Amino acid sequence: MYSDRETDARIAFVRICAHFFSNNAWLEEDQLLRNAHKLAGIPGVLVHGRHDMGSPVQTAWELAKAWPDARLHIIEDSGHAGSNAMQEAVRGAIEEFKNR
Repeated sequence: MYSDRETDARIAFVRICAHFFSNNAWLEEDQLLRNAHKLAGIPGVLVHGRHDMGSPVQTAWELAKAWPDARLHIIEDSGHAGSNAMQEAVRGAIEEFKNR
């Protein structure tokens, strides 16, 4: 969890996040969704917590629809920080790609 980090590490993390988001991740509006079709042929697994308030599930849903070879796993009991179910889904995706 973020609150378990040392104070200096938490402050550095917040500064990095604030800088990243205040610059819109150096992307144009909807750039990722507009260009997701270019990922055709590249498989992906999106794992997203239903209760993630920082990045609503609608965002992951739109990316999954635009990325031809992506699968979306929505974890019902999870938010942004994750849960046991989210960890299992991520491990499953890693195992799937590891064995390709």
